[in-house]
Amino acid sequence: MSKEFSGQKACIAPEGVFIIGTYDENGVPNAMNAAWGAQSDYGEITLFLAPHKTTDNVKKTKAFTVAFATKDTVEIADYFGVETGRKVNKIEKAGCHTHKSAHVNAPIIEEFPVTLECEMKSYDDETGILIGKIVAEQADEVVLTDGKVDYDKLQPIIFDIATMTYRVIGPVVGKAFHDGLKLKG
Repeated sequence: MSKEFSGQKACIAPEGVFIIGTYDENGVPNAMNAAWGAQSDYGEITLFLAPHKTTDNVKKTKAFTVAFATKDTVEIADYFGVETGRKVNKIEKAGCHTHKSAHVNAPIIEEFPVTLECEMKSYDDETGILIGKIVAEQADEVVLTDGKVDYDKLQPIIFDIATMTYRVIGPVVGKAFHDGLKLKG
């Protein structure tokens, strides 16, 4: 027997834990935690964001970074979601280290092993939809295998909206664009 839930309690998974990094007009780095986002094309990311200091910054600088929260960065990632950058320098308070992206006017937060460097393609104030062109990706060598990001080493986390928890992405269970071929006939 199934149980019905309201649409507002719908469990949609996976929800990434994306850390959006920006600079303000004075070059001060800021970061926020965002769960609602996805790759929307090759070399493109779309995020759904309410108004924040981060969105103000993106509109001014036209650039941002997206780091993937991991098992080892849960505390920092969650802090970036529960504190407001309008009142506190979150980067400084969290003890994080940054350096400027070589490709866009946005910070790379060194505690996160994988970061996308993005140019703003568009931001809609009414819907909160931010679309970014991914111009480069930085990955720490410790999370690479054969020159590719290895999720087993990275241990990225997802947001579990049903239980309000973070979960580690699990093991490989199949090969994309291959395992279903046997059903094709």
